[in-house]
Amino acid sequence: MSEKTLSFENVGLAYRRNVGFWSSKNWVINNLTFDLYKGEVLGVIGKNGAGKSTLLRLIADIVKPNQGDIWRKPKTRAQLLTLGLGFNNQLSGADNAIMSLVILGKSIKEAKSLISNIKDFSELDDLLNYPVSTYSSGEKARLGFAIAIQAKPDILLLDEMLGVGDKDFQKKSSQELKKIVNSEQTVVLVSHSNVTLKQFCHRLLWIENGTNKAIGPCDHILKEYLKK
Repeated sequence: MSEKTLSFENVGLAYRRNVGFWSSKNWVINNLTFDLYKGEVLGVIGKNGAGKSTLLRLIADIVKPNQGDIWRKPKTRAQLLTLGLGFNNQLSGADNAIMSLVILGKSIKEAKSLISNIKDFSELDDLLNYPVSTYSSGEKARLGFAIAIQAKPDILLLDEMLGVGDKDFQKKSSQELKKIVNSEQTVVLVSHSNVTLKQFCHRLLWIENGTNKAIGPCDHILKEYLKK
């Protein structure tokens, strides 16, 4: 097994829910424990509401846990790609790309030099100069995917991102992910597509009610999951 790049130990995340005069904690993630290794593609499966997207937000350090520990290898950067991309809608696609790349460690000069590559891959052409508020969800996804390819984060987090856009772009992004996998990029992939999971993932993490039901080789875990 290669070196560990991230570790969750009894991690929990709760949101407070108010009901009348009473309030209670709703545990979205509860006592979740697993390790992520450099260069692996870890798939995350589970029913809707199981906590998959929240897990990615924890890995990306967008939200903090209420309990437990998350260890990251020093200077590890993770980028989350989801249909709820955190773009500034008032800025252009190009400005959002530059901002994202700088946050992920590129200099402004480096970020600007990568815009032409982002334009080519996303196929947004002149739309890259318009505010993101004018983009469709598919166009935002294409921009986000193109940025991630150029940013090369230590951990790439994909939340149902391979099924967006037209068929040509889906094929293009799938081919690019193959290159990423072969380059030993660390990836955490949330998908409901069994074909995608089998094609790309080394291991699967099965989440149920916010905690790990099982983790192990892709074929074995997927077989057990489909029995339910």
